[in-house]
Amino acid sequence: MTAPLRVCQGALGLVVTSLSLFSCVSVGEGSGNVESTHLFAVDCWDDAYDLEPDFFAADPFRNQMHMRIQRGSDLIEVSDGLSILIDDIDAVRGQLGTPVPVTLPPGVAPPGIPVGTICGQAGCDSPVHIALYLLESCHTQNMVLYATEGTITFRELFSGDPNEKDAAEKLTEAEFDIVVGDPRGFDPSTGTIPNQSRLTGSFSFFFQRGQPAQPFP
Repeated sequence: MTAPLRVCQGALGLVVTSLSLFSCVSVGEGSGNVESTHLFAVDCWDDAYDLEPDFFAADPFRNQMHMRIQRGSDLIEVSDGLSILIDDIDAVRGQLGTPVPVTLPPGVAPPGIPVGTICGQAGCDSPVHIALYLLESCHTQNMVLYATEGTITFRELFSGDPNEKDAAEKLTEAEFDIVVGDPRGFDPSTGTIPNQSRLTGSFSFFFQRGQPAQPFP
């Protein structure tokens, strides 16, 4: 595959669970679920899947943001989690409560396939991209499943200002219903990625400034 889309590192936002506890809880906390009734990953997974996330982070940089919804707080390279890349914070904050299409990042394509070929019906212009990384469950396969279609609805979205003082502006709440697959399996003859899986979930957390995060996988 071509090099995955990456976000410049900024100040990592770790989270707390409520406004009333904002100053006295551990970083990384939040609530959410990421599930599939049948997740397929070649040579790794072919069954129901429940991420059971317990670590939540946001990493803003200028008008972009990378979020990590993960099981455990280890490095991405040894963890399972959901990576969410927002290309335009202002655009998404202007659509709160409205489903936003989720597509592959424009730069993701298998070898020999022109960039942009498999961005889905919404094209490559969506401001939100999601990937499910299974680097604990499928550690020998280096497995990342990218969202090729579906939507995410933000009820609230952190302003993206690492120095934000208003606690209400630090809240992120969203729900999603997406289809994920491995672009490396793209079939040019049919124009599709086989063995895709439906993934649903939601999450809620507050931004709290911490250490630099990792780039989008």
